[in-house]
Amino acid sequence: MKKIVAFILFIGVLDSLSAQNALTLDSCRTLALSNNKELRISAEKITAAHYEKKAAFTNYLPKIAAVGTYMRTQKEISLLSDEQKGAISQIGTAAQGSIQETFQQLAASSPELAQILQPLAPLIPGIGNALNKVGQGLVDALHTDTRNMYAGAVTLTQPIFMGGKIVAYNKITRYAEQLAESQHATGMQDIILSTDQAYWQVISLTNKKKLAQSYLQLVSQLDSDVDKMIAEGVATKADGLSVKVKVNEAEMKLTQVDNGLSLSKMVLCQLCGLPLQDEIHLADEDVESLPLPEYHAGDNVATALANREELRSLDLASKIYDQKINITRAGFLPTVALTANYMVTNPSLVNGFERKFRGMWAVGAMVKIPIWNWGEGMYKVKAAKAEANIARYQLADVKEKVELQVSQASYKVNEAAKRLEMAEKNREKADENLRYAKLGFMEGVIPTSNVLEAQTAWLSAQSDKIDAQIDVKLTEVYLRKAMGVLK
Repeated sequence: MKKIVAFILFIGVLDSLSAQNALTLDSCRTLALSNNKELRISAEKITAAHYEKKAAFTNYLPKIAAVGTYMRTQKEISLLSDEQKGAISQIGTAAQGSIQETFQQLAASSPELAQILQPLAPLIPGIGNALNKVGQGLVDALHTDTRNMYAGAVTLTQPIFMGGKIVAYNKITRYAEQLAESQHATGMQDIILSTDQAYWQVISLTNKKKLAQSYLQLVSQLDSDVDKMIAEGVATKADGLSVKVKVNEAEMKLTQVDNGLSLSKMVLCQLCGLPLQDEIHLADEDVESLPLPEYHAGDNVATALANREELRSLDLASKIYDQKINITRAGFLPTVALTANYMVTNPSLVNGFERKFRGMWAVGAMVKIPIWNWGEGMYKVKAAKAEANIARYQLADVKEKVELQVSQASYKVNEAAKRLEMAEKNREKADENLRYAKLGFMEGVIPTSNVLEAQTAWLSAQSDKIDAQIDVKLTEVYLRKAMGVLK
């Protein structure tokens, strides 16, 4: 949504620029904010922090995972030893020998019993064979055939108590998102400040270019008048040379101002994302007297402490370090979690070792209790507390510096206003002095050097007025930046 709004504003500014062919301070700010790559990076950091916060919340919820495996083994799992397999498969043979021995003992003990058992003797080998088949069947039934094994499981894990780690991590991600937003706001204020500086620099040099042109026109007119007076014999060649030196200086000054103006416009174009060679025109270039900002005195320090994004960022960083203490401590506290899973295997483990996928469910609880770690937890918690103290000390130090910065900015605003007032008075005096010098020169009662001095003083007074007006504008911007209300 922010990107869409910024794009719409950018298009609106371009339409306004093409229609009016002039850039206002607000349109320059909008272009700079829309085209700055660092702001785009910080906006993406906000997005990343937002999704990190969403990811942290999922740690409260149960996790479901599935796993599958296949394993080929060289030998199969055997439930019976080789001796046991041989004994069970020959159980009939062993039984046959015992039965025959018993029959012989009974027959020897009694002739009558021998006659009764004699018809049953042929049946004994059949019984032995039958028992051998039963034994072999049992051995075959216990054959596992586990050389090709398949297994799979779906597991659900629900954390119950993680030592406070999940709660602390969620707070950290929430603070991290707010920190990214605060840093983005700080970046926006820095861009606005840089744009305002470049804008008013262009305005200052534009007016100084006009002033340099006016000054060149003045000394050129004086040069023409002196040449005529030299021709009439009422002025010396030394007077003419002095004036011509001033003409050359005026031309050089105009060249310097023109070059500086071109470079300043390039800087502004770079900030606004415009081609560097574009010939831009600013809305305040033709204003004779710049409107002064309305400065309202108040508790500037309190306003700064409440609005400075740097202080908010350090406060959030301090809170993050406090939560890191909880995370460090949580690593050495007991943890409890519930588990539930459904597992399938092939060969089956629940119905013999048949070659089918069969499964079963299970539920349980997992408890982990650290017993002894040689003080590792205590040392790490103390280290985390030290880092949190560092963050708090940094916040306190920056608060003091902000108070000093706001006080200095407030003084500079007052000084700039007084300087402008004095510059205005000096300009009026310089105008009057130049007017008298011109009249005296035309009447022949004032030498050329006095006229040159008057023109130089006029140039200085006009330049001081321009600097004072721009200084008033910039000091007000600096104060608003120091108070955290530059938008």
